[in-house]
Amino acid sequence: MRVYQTNEIKNIALLGSAGSGKTTLAESMLFESGVIKRRGTIEAKNTVSDYFPVEQEYGYSVFSTVLNVEWNNKKLNIIDCPGSDDFVGGAITALNVTDQALVLINGQYGPEVGTQNIFRYTEKLKKPVIFLVNQLDREHCDFDMTVSQMQEIYGSKCVQVQYPLSTGPGFNSLIDVLLMKKYSWNPEGGAPLIEEIPAEEMEKAAELHRALVEAAAENDESLMEKFFEEGSLSEDEMREGIRKGLVTRSIFPIFCVCGGKSMGVRRLMEFLGNVVPFVNEMPQVHNTRGEEIKTTVNEPTSLYFFKTGMEPHIGEVSYFKVMSGTVKSGDDLTNADRGSKERIASLYVCAGANRQQVETLNAGDIGCVVKLKDVKTGNTLNSKDCDNKFDFIKYPNSKYSRAVKAVNEADTEKMMVALTKMRQEDPTWVVEQSKELKQILVHGQGEFHLRTLKWRMENNEKIKIQYLEPKIPYRETITKAARADYRHKKQSGGAGQFGEVHLIVEPYAEGMPDPTVYKFGGQEFRMNIKGKEEVELEWGGKLVFINSVVGGAIDARFMPAILKGIMARMEQGPLTGSYARDVRVIVYDGKMHPVDSNELSFMLAARNAFAEAFKNAGPKILEPIYDMEVFVPSDYMGDVMSDLQGRRALIMGMDSEAGYQKLSAKIPLKELSNYSINLSSLTGGRASFTTKFASYELVPTDVQNQLIKDHETEASEED
Repeated sequence: MRVYQTNEIKNIALLGSAGSGKTTLAESMLFESGVIKRRGTIEAKNTVSDYFPVEQEYGYSVFSTVLNVEWNNKKLNIIDCPGSDDFVGGAITALNVTDQALVLINGQYGPEVGTQNIFRYTEKLKKPVIFLVNQLDREHCDFDMTVSQMQEIYGSKCVQVQYPLSTGPGFNSLIDVLLMKKYSWNPEGGAPLIEEIPAEEMEKAAELHRALVEAAAENDESLMEKFFEEGSLSEDEMREGIRKGLVTRSIFPIFCVCGGKSMGVRRLMEFLGNVVPFVNEMPQVHNTRGEEIKTTVNEPTSLYFFKTGMEPHIGEVSYFKVMSGTVKSGDDLTNADRGSKERIASLYVCAGANRQQVETLNAGDIGCVVKLKDVKTGNTLNSKDCDNKFDFIKYPNSKYSRAVKAVNEADTEKMMVALTKMRQEDPTWVVEQSKELKQILVHGQGEFHLRTLKWRMENNEKIKIQYLEPKIPYRETITKAARADYRHKKQSGGAGQFGEVHLIVEPYAEGMPDPTVYKFGGQEFRMNIKGKEEVELEWGGKLVFINSVVGGAIDARFMPAILKGIMARMEQGPLTGSYARDVRVIVYDGKMHPVDSNELSFMLAARNAFAEAFKNAGPKILEPIYDMEVFVPSDYMGDVMSDLQGRRALIMGMDSEAGYQKLSAKIPLKELSNYSINLSSLTGGRASFTTKFASYELVPTDVQNQLIKDHETEASEED
């Protein structure tokens, strides 16, 4: 392969809902460009994209696949992305390192929830979009309805470049209104026959051609002037107008393809080669310091590693984009994130598992290397006198969590190593060793996402694992003030132990005034503040510790030990053993012994006094509440709302967005446990949701009583 310059390279993400036909289309694109001699199929498990065993097992794309083709002296880097929302990480990564989104739409179903989700990401990242209506040979395909839905959802920017003469099993021809030609194929595809448009289609084709010319002209003043003067544009002028419109997202061209029979694919490739913007025509990326990094060979070399794959018999394969400069085999680079040195022994370009060695890659290009010493996903390698770092890929919050444990406890360490390795391949897997819950938690995008992890762990790593319901990180707090005192005294020969602590606890709220006076049992306690310490708790909330001891009843040197004792008890609330938060503690009196008092004595006295006061201060359990947004088709709205209300969710509002209803709610984490499965079941997989931690709130009394009962049962079983 020859060395391509920056102005000869185009980077494209292939996106769409599950079942829209991306892998099949990618196979046809590779075939049409001569990369492969024969098209594989998902059924035969021999496609270039889905080559991992887990993908062949499930018949779904699990990983994004980096491909490249040479077309008319241009290089197209294509990343084929998984369609399932459970594997959205691959799509987000691809969109961040490419410059053009090809969004497939299944002609049988029109824009689906997966399409909506992907489009939102293209919008956020300001990426150009080309829509491809695929599977036109299917029985229930309705192209006109699909286009109508697209224009309703995405607006008048959706402009047809092609339309089929008919759809269904007999589909074999289309009209291209950019070239104003008819394309037709034999029943099984092959090279197209290109003819003039039939007379009976000329009126429709001319109308769509005019709409396309108008849309192209709107993106350039000189083109607009010419259009007004002459009423038309040349083919090259239309291409230029469409290119500019793509860059500014002013136009979303609509193409027709039948990926399974390679119909329309060659024409699509021509458009990608001739019209889609090159990498140097797109907005530049910024490094972590906010500096613009120019995609040019004249800058120092920076490589950004966006993906890691674990290949059988090879090991770690690291995929990168050349952000600036030029990289050559044998280059010595520095890892900006880890400080280590790396030598680029060999450079490759990829088409799935097939790798072709190259000597040089220029700014904007995508390639891979194998067996680097110390490079992880998200790292940057730089040449001398360059210190760029990049952190522009942001992944969505997890939606589904499970506790995981090795069936054989002896495999726990191996399991953790494997989990860490898998997270390099898919950063949307989050692994957490929770000291609080005493569980290893795996967070992902859905049940299928975690089921895939389990399959890989058991089939690839040969480690049997099991999933358990994750415990909920409850918190405990108090609702009223209470006082207690405790004397710790121990004498058993030699030096003894003595410490006595009197304290008051009360609920803490941000901004509340310092205490002055309390009344308990008809007795008044006046506070004289000597010192105050606010402790930001690592599990959220605060502990405010006030020293109000007068007259030297407790020496100041024992105050840190008293705080330490209180903190130790804050880690184990009396109701369920959960962390306590938002408490103010005032130590106002006590006693000490000139010989027997020490730090340990006061730590134990404070611990016990605090525990007693906490129990008498109206302790309550808090649960984590999450903000949720559900995107759902209108006809399922009633079922989804009823289900949420049954999960103790509080509906905050409803809105319409891009043809879907957006439901906003607050919901307890406890009720989210199996929500992704249930929502998919309720809506036939046509809805999606996002969540974000909001706050801790008091649980209802009946729920609290059940939690306390469950904790007591669990504690007695452990005893």
